[in-house]
Amino acid sequence: MPSKVVPTSGEKSKFILHMVIFAIANAAMWIYWYYGQGAKDTWVYPWAIWITAAWGLSLLGHWAGVHRNYEDAGVKEYQRQMKN
Repeated sequence: MPSKVVPTSGEKSKFILHMVIFAIANAAMWIYWYYGQGAKDTWVYPWAIWITAAWGLSLLGHWAGVHRNYEDAGVKEYQRQMKN
């Protein structure tokens, strides 16, 4: 079974930065939608849901890439063959 790759502190900090920017940008976008476009007074199409959903999926992928990464056994074999 392949061994789990331990994420570096740089990878973790980039992921945390991604989460913080996601939270701030989405909060600002939803506040703009609610107050700036008048959603509090009347129905306005919730366009921000598409951006939040797509960005949320990319955040999930980033999390998986950082915390659920396993070493590829083929890389060691490739490096061994390149030395010969």
